[in-house]
Amino acid sequence: MADTDPLDVADLRDRVQKALGEFIAGQTAALDAIADELGPVGERISEFLLDGGKRLRPAYCYWGWRGAGGADTDEVVAAASSLELLHACALIHDDVMDGSDTRRGRPAVHRAFAALHRGEGWLGDPEGFGRSAAILIGDLCLIWADRMLNGSGLPADVLHRGAATYDEMRVELMAGQYLDVVEQAIGGRGVDRAMRVALYKTAKYTIERPLHLGGVLAGAGPELLAAYTAYGIPLGQAFQLRDDVLGVFGDPSETGKPAGDDLREGKRTVLVAMALDRAEPDDAAVVRRHLGDPHLDGAGVDRLRAVIDGTGALAEVESLIGRLTEQALAGLSSAQVDDAAAAVLESLATAATARTG
Repeated sequence: MADTDPLDVADLRDRVQKALGEFIAGQTAALDAIADELGPVGERISEFLLDGGKRLRPAYCYWGWRGAGGADTDEVVAAASSLELLHACALIHDDVMDGSDTRRGRPAVHRAFAALHRGEGWLGDPEGFGRSAAILIGDLCLIWADRMLNGSGLPADVLHRGAATYDEMRVELMAGQYLDVVEQAIGGRGVDRAMRVALYKTAKYTIERPLHLGGVLAGAGPELLAAYTAYGIPLGQAFQLRDDVLGVFGDPSETGKPAGDDLREGKRTVLVAMALDRAEPDDAAVVRRHLGDPHLDGAGVDRLRAVIDGTGALAEVESLIGRLTEQALAGLSSAQVDDAAAAVLESLATAATARTG
């Protein structure tokens, strides 16, 4: 049993950090024993996992457990922390698919390994090597997520109880990622389809399913899980909408990515879909012409921002974030959630939607 105050959200982040650090240290030591060449792999995963991240998914899993009456233990913190490895897999692969240069203020994994290839003077294409390395490292994080969850110390019957929910969460994540790729390939088909991507790529896997996983592990019944859905889905959508806004209007010092990076990557977000629906033909043509241009400069970013803002799309997305957050809190208040957990989940709703990075 941990000897710290379980209501302290910052303390939970510290415990997640500690659990991840101990787990990754053991796994990287095993990599080093295979071959010296794997050293950079372990180093990069350690840096990626331990130097950044909001820890939202472990927090929601933990409080899903607590909300269902589960006790505060280091074993459940370790189980919840495994979701950071699943998230790392998604981010590393997402950066490859988007051709992103940075993540959390540092070179994206595929860029870092391309730089390693160039620095060592190896044969072949550095960029191809970087992409290959990142795909494999993302896969390794996915394997490690399973290993950390199953080795968390929770009883086998408890872990078995959560297996179906954990699998469903991973299926939904991959489905959402594919739908995102499709939307970019076909040029987007409106707000409803963009919201569908947000539902599966982010809302379910960031909030609803981690809550469900924690709840199911603790033995939650259908009524509580339904309340977690009533809270988690709208809040997860609001979380993604905040990401959409930050991807266009965010401060790089806060987001860790260049200004307007979502515009260069051509992301067909709800914000962009709303702007295209509302824009005059000339302005819509400007967006379609420059969206996805990897060489879009600062002036081009400013021009697209002006169009998006001028259509009223930014204001509408901000309003929608507020409405979805209120809906989530209403769903939470109607449930028989442990009072302490409900108070923390309410504060996490603010953290998820009012953030600047």
